[in-house]
Amino acid sequence: MAPLNWARLKPVIREYAETFGAAILLAVVLRTFVIGVYKIPTGSMRPTLMERDRILVNKFIYHFRQPRRGEVVVFRYPEDPKRAFIKRFIASSGESVQIRGGHLYINGQLVETPEIFHRLAYTNHGPYGQADQAITVPEGMFYVLGDNTESSKDSRYWGFVPRKHLLGKALAIFWPIQRSRVIR
Repeated sequence: MAPLNWARLKPVIREYAETFGAAILLAVVLRTFVIGVYKIPTGSMRPTLMERDRILVNKFIYHFRQPRRGEVVVFRYPEDPKRAFIKRFIASSGESVQIRGGHLYINGQLVETPEIFHRLAYTNHGPYGQADQAITVPEGMFYVLGDNTESSKDSRYWGFVPRKHLLGKALAIFWPIQRSRVIR
């Protein structure tokens, strides 16, 4: 058996090490700035998201545009910014929010799009979601609600989400496989 020729092997090892290092760096950059992975811990977003669903989150989209009404967003919980929460985006700065008869009104107008708002019946709870109460969202803040309105602690209870706490837009469920789909 011939001895190893380290001089010839060294460039091959270096090439593999550089490729591996670049792949690790790319993965870190993607996870930090582009795509996030989150696990759903509670049923506050039922039926859209179920406990233990794993989702992909677009972390850069809101650097280029504001969230749109009805999008499912991930943000740092205002009462404990170390925790990530997920809810449906309802209103932004200057808009007035009211829950009346199970329906959502923004600036006095019934919210009709996206279609999810026709399937959900919102309930009046908490200091920021009382019946016949119109709440105006302060500057630099957002109002969010869970789809499972009876079991969701959301803006009705703890108020508004600062714009700087927004982490990204929920894109898709990827696990469990049988629930894989785009989030609407």
